[in-house]
Amino acid sequence: MDITKILNANRVKLTMTASNKKEAIAELTDLLYDDGAISSKEAFIRDVWLREAEGSTGFENHIAIPHGKSSAVKQTTLAIGRTCRDIEWETLDGSQVRCIILFAVRLEDQNTTHIRLLSQVASALADDEVIDQLLDESDPEKIIQLFSQYAETDLC
Repeated sequence: MDITKILNANRVKLTMTASNKKEAIAELTDLLYDDGAISSKEAFIRDVWLREAEGSTGFENHIAIPHGKSSAVKQTTLAIGRTCRDIEWETLDGSQVRCIILFAVRLEDQNTTHIRLLSQVASALADDEVIDQLLDESDPEKIIQLFSQYAETDLC
């Protein structure tokens, strides 16, 4: 899967103002809505919180990967944000979060594209150099490229 086909710089915000989980999800949802990837902020956010209720989406190394599988999603995509301050989020290693990768998944894609996309992101996040760049890089296009190098060449 070529992540550059579903993610663009309009969906990357490296100076988020969010100070908590709720604000972070709302701020990234705004990016998705403003760029035409979702039809309803309210419906999408509701579905993200339904998923959060099943278990935290905090990863480790200051990363969270919340996701919403929703009928409000018009195009399966990601929004990536980095906060100006650490925020509380239940993570695997107890770290506070500075980078959020919000998955927006069409219901039709929940068992195919979503799994492939999650696999690609997880592969990238297993690389300490990628995490370091993700937490420091100031160019949204370079953030996108961090993930595209883990593309599965036989997909999409």
